Amino acid sequence: MNRIPAITAVAAACLVPALLAAEDQELPPLVVTPTLSAQTVDDSLSSVTIIDRETLDRQQPREFSELLRGQPGVDLITNGAYGKNTTLFMRGTGSESTVLLINGVRLRSATSGGAPWQFIPPQLLDRVEIVRGPRSSIYGADAVGGVVQGFTPQGEGDPPGWIQLGAGSNSSQEIGGGVSGRVDNTSYSLAANWFETDGIPVRDGDDRKGFDSVAGIGSVRQHLANGGSVGVTGFRAEGNTEFDTGDTDYLVQTLGVSADYPLTRNWIAELSVSEGRDEALNDDDSEFNTRSRTVRGLNRFMLGRHELVLGAEYLHDKVTGSTNYDEDSRYNNAVFGQLFLNAGPADFQFSLRWDDNEAFGEQVTGAVAAGYNIDGIHRVRISHGTAFRAPSFNDLYFPNFGNPDLDPERSRTTEVGVSGRRQAWFWDVAVFQTDVRDLIVLAENVDRARIRGVEVGAGANLGEWTVYGAVTAMDPKNRETDNRLRRRSTESARLDVDRDINARWSAGGSVVLQGDRYDDAANDIRLAGYGLLNLRTSWSFAENWSARLTVDNVFDKEYAVARFFDGELYNQAGRTAFLSVRYGHR
Repeated sequence: MNRIPAITAVAAACLVPALLAAEDQELPPLVVTPTLSAQTVDDSLSSVTIIDRETLDRQQPREFSELLRGQPGVDLITNGAYGKNTTLFMRGTGSESTVLLINGVRLRSATSGGAPWQFIPPQLLDRVEIVRGPRSSIYGADAVGGVVQGFTPQGEGDPPGWIQLGAGSNSSQEIGGGVSGRVDNTSYSLAANWFETDGIPVRDGDDRKGFDSVAGIGSVRQHLANGGSVGVTGFRAEGNTEFDTGDTDYLVQTLGVSADYPLTRNWIAELSVSEGRDEALNDDDSEFNTRSRTVRGLNRFMLGRHELVLGAEYLHDKVTGSTNYDEDSRYNNAVFGQLFLNAGPADFQFSLRWDDNEAFGEQVTGAVAAGYNIDGIHRVRISHGTAFRAPSFNDLYFPNFGNPDLDPERSRTTEVGVSGRRQAWFWDVAVFQTDVRDLIVLAENVDRARIRGVEVGAGANLGEWTVYGAVTAMDPKNRETDNRLRRRSTESARLDVDRDINARWSAGGSVVLQGDRYDDAANDIRLAGYGLLNLRTSWSFAENWSARLTVDNVFDKEYAVARFFDGELYNQAGRTAFLSVRYGHR
């Protein structure tokens, strides 16, 4: 396995003594993505990273990729800056092997198979959960590398409102605002955001390629007297992004209705109906639209300290547009179950799912995990799970490209983890291996791939200091050629440090380090690694008023993570600054 950069080891060594000196106690946060059930991070048997509201407010990212880059197990490439095509490799798996959810609704293009990471506005998110490892036994197809879920505000307490205006480099401008709260038994949240930029030239000598987005979220939930609830939630982002040979009008949207009802003291029934849309209209009049509709029913049975979950799901994909596919729709039926057992300091989790897909038949996936609380501070866990990736409509049916005889990708992952939480600090180490059969590459099945890796994450609240660090080292191999899988990096690191200087001022920064990668399967074309420094500061200059300044890529580093087909490099943004002023709090 490749060596972790020396600067990463130094940062980790400096972080550990600071963590041990922490004195303030914090309760572990809750997560829901790993199992569909609410549990604390300490109780989870999965590798999970949480990006909370406070982190979002401090870092003020303009793009979703800024949040994800350098997180444990996450590798990103972008074809330029600001709304350009973004590919995410979770634990070295393919770009179509990570599920994206917004408030529980899946969002993706059924034609390309990938998720629209570049069009998700982080300004409207309240929390992000990153779950690493196979989750097909819960979420079905494509959850090979993991699941990323964004949550929007759900509304609690008195109704606070906020409005924010900002401007910065590359003629970037932003206006956003919203309100959320709870009145009697009704909680609600509404927010909108507009962002526009002239962008940067995506290749040398080219014109600037702009991006604009108008996005909104909304949710209403009625809480019933018996403990049940019913609600609706929606998200929508649309706009235009320019690239080297044209531009695309895009729309991404989710809409979901859900209800939960306690049928007995120990039995809760849940039902959800949702739709995800991904639409793109290019300036050459080519059009690719996806509509995915899902109906899911769950039954939760509380058996003392144990829990049994039984569910069924129906998914229907429909594609329309300018391309004539041999098939333009498909359904997927599934039934699944989970069992959680607790035996004092030991926890066990079992899950099993059966999928019946119109295009590629039946698939059975499962997972088993166990954890042991050693002393109330340290915990060990071990898990093994299977997953599969469904071929996309392009893989199967795109004219003169698709292969209708493709098999789904199949994977097996084994993971061992150790974590600790004491007072105001935490740390987590995970070692994993994923073996993939029938890897889908350019509409062909590759026999075998193997990905081994180590992930380390740690964080602390030390009085006025907030510190978070992550290191990932991986070895993603094509077992047939022994080459590294295309465009995957083998190492990355991230360090976020923020300080509340006084009641009015705060300052911080992030260091992101990324190793090299190969832009071709033969490993002949190497793209060098890079390091970025981002700085930020905040000033509360009056009651309910604050100003924030961010400066990204402080040293104006030139770097590239992908190439055009003709061999020229995609440019990335140099030094940029952005100043925003906000009234109120989210």
